[in-house]
Amino acid sequence: MRAATAAQMREIDHIAINDYGIPGTVLMENAGVAVVRHLESMFEMLADRKICIFAGKGNNGGDGYVIARHLANQGVKVKVFLLGEKSAVSGEARINLDIIDKMNIDTIEITGERDWDKVKIAATFADCLVDALLGTGFRGEVAGNMARVIDCINAAGKLVVAVDIPSGVDADTGQICGKAVQASHTVTFGLPKPGLFLYPGAHYTGELTVADIGIPTAVVAGRHIKQNILMISAVRAILPVRSPDSHKGMNGRLAVVAGSQGLSGAAAMTAEAGLRSGAGLITLAAPAGIQKILAVKLTEVMTKALGETETGGISLEAVEDIVKLAAGSDVLAIGPGLGRHEETALAVREVIATVECPLVIDADALYALVGYTHILADCAALPVITPHPGEMGLLTGLSAQEVNADRVQVARKAAGEWGCIVVLKGAHTIVAFPDGEVYINTTGNAGMATGGTGDALTGIIAALLAQGMSSHDAAVAGVYLHGLAGDIAAQAGMVGMSATDLIKAVPAALYGINNY
Repeated sequence: MRAATAAQMREIDHIAINDYGIPGTVLMENAGVAVVRHLESMFEMLADRKICIFAGKGNNGGDGYVIARHLANQGVKVKVFLLGEKSAVSGEARINLDIIDKMNIDTIEITGERDWDKVKIAATFADCLVDALLGTGFRGEVAGNMARVIDCINAAGKLVVAVDIPSGVDADTGQICGKAVQASHTVTFGLPKPGLFLYPGAHYTGELTVADIGIPTAVVAGRHIKQNILMISAVRAILPVRSPDSHKGMNGRLAVVAGSQGLSGAAAMTAEAGLRSGAGLITLAAPAGIQKILAVKLTEVMTKALGETETGGISLEAVEDIVKLAAGSDVLAIGPGLGRHEETALAVREVIATVECPLVIDADALYALVGYTHILADCAALPVITPHPGEMGLLTGLSAQEVNADRVQVARKAAGEWGCIVVLKGAHTIVAFPDGEVYINTTGNAGMATGGTGDALTGIIAALLAQGMSSHDAAVAGVYLHGLAGDIAAQAGMVGMSATDLIKAVPAALYGINNY
């Protein structure tokens, strides 16, 4: 499903109005009616319900006036609170404000201190509050009376329906500067907005409904919208289908280079995740000092000892063995638990620059790329890197906070500049491609915020690659599968969930994608 930025949505509206001749009042009418239909689905009967609508001076407020009219016609006791004076409302919004004035719908301008008492009393006794204060075009900090009215909405403890987007949430990034409405439900129009899926905005969205307001499909199809919301149907369509007569050699040969002294667990989890994701044959190459430990840990995985540094990481002499291993493999995953010894970093860079099979690069292998991201563009196959925000910060020179402030654009820019697929882990994970296409994941939960889940993701993506998927499809499907396995594992309890729990749930997640 495509997701439009605020600018793209403005362009779509403009084309629908100016090129197709659909009046703005018609789009506003359709938007308001869509919210009313959603309210009807929430309540058995709307008649005699008390609903307060909080409206701004722009088109979002105009949607609110349409909602007020239709609710009043159904016998709802409606109060409209306008933040400011009626004289400041213009355009299509003014047309709809004038209509509800003529209908004698109770409309209160919030201009003085006494008006705030009316707000608090009405909100206290309301069945539902409708947020039509700020639309998707809002930028900047929520302050002053806008912050005050948002506080009143949030403090009321009522069902809240946001019109298009919860006021205060940035439509493109999901960031909040100051305050934001905590919605129970959001009805967004035409296309979803990225900020509804990116935290913290996703937390404020509540249950999301995407409503058709009559924009011609050709308008949307003609736009270069490169943001996608990752849904199960898209993943189901690209997952490999296993032949009934398949054997292990047909299901991919995965090589994993991981681990160091004290970090054998990361290597084991990467390999185990690859096994649970369907790879036919897996070889885990690790420093000689931990190879025996891993051989005991992993019954179904082959292990290979590599030359090691004095601190227990892979050494430069291991490069030749790794390159040979990669030549006989369909994909190489490298990085989890390798450690950050200078010689290990040199070895990692030489491997990345030399091997010809597809690469999945994570963890300490990303550390080895700090200052050397240019070598990714020269890889024989399009590589996949899987940084968390801290690692992305090291690679880009940004702080983790700056990375999270605009996750889509940071990942998109890096993928384009470095010539690789960027899987930016977090809530929610972003998959970005060199051509600017971006996917926002919809699976996963806070129980996954524990050590080892990133190693599991590396193994999952690598296993899908080994089974013949393209780098593009493996990254997208792997991210969704990883999050879904986490969601299945969390059913037994989110707090205390481990990466091993997630890995064990991968087969069930695969089955669920293909059968439900």
